[in-house]
Amino acid sequence: MSVALWVVVPYIALTIFVVGHVWRWRVDQFGWTTRTTQVLESRILRLGSPLFHLGAFAAIGGHVLGLLVPKSWTAAVGVDEHLYHLVSVSAGTVAGLMVVAGLALLLARRFTSPRVRRTTTRADKVLFAVLAVVILLGMSATVGKNLLGGGYDYRATIAVWFRGVLSFRPDPDLMTGVPPIFQLHALSAWLLAAIWPFTRLVHVWSAPIAYLWRPYVVYRRRAVHAAAGK
Repeated sequence: MSVALWVVVPYIALTIFVVGHVWRWRVDQFGWTTRTTQVLESRILRLGSPLFHLGAFAAIGGHVLGLLVPKSWTAAVGVDEHLYHLVSVSAGTVAGLMVVAGLALLLARRFTSPRVRRTTTRADKVLFAVLAVVILLGMSATVGKNLLGGGYDYRATIAVWFRGVLSFRPDPDLMTGVPPIFQLHALSAWLLAAIWPFTRLVHVWSAPIAYLWRPYVVYRRRAVHAAAGK
């Protein structure tokens, strides 16, 4: 069971994640979009979307730092375990609250606005449910275990296991003694990775970076253009 959960499941999810994106790009490039509903409702979206996205960016950054950067590296630059724990818990709590508030607003908007609700697909509903589970489990681990509880040094177990998965040297024994809330959070994250290519989340790979250097688009009024032609 340990090998199935902490070796087989991650590699199945990663395989689906990679192959699914290739398949989606080859057969559904026109569907590679956020499927925005801004024109249908913008009042709640103006508040919920920035809250969710900014909180998500902060949470992802914290996960990258906590999972991919070894403890020895942060210690080498003078960040001891106490300081790291203080910063990660406080920043993670703020980021998590932003994500929860943003997602709650976006879900309320989607299911209370008739026009927006009609655009919601089955894939959207699955995505929202999985996102909610991942976020709530993550908040429970951060607040319940690390903020209000006795704390847990996940960098000594989960982070080492995760880097082992990415380097094709997984050690499932590292996850056997991990608190259940962290285990559930990790498994739900793999589920999110597996469904990612088949949802609107693919839009994160299409950030309009080219807009930073493309030439300006010049607009001219038709009346002025017509007058110049005379």
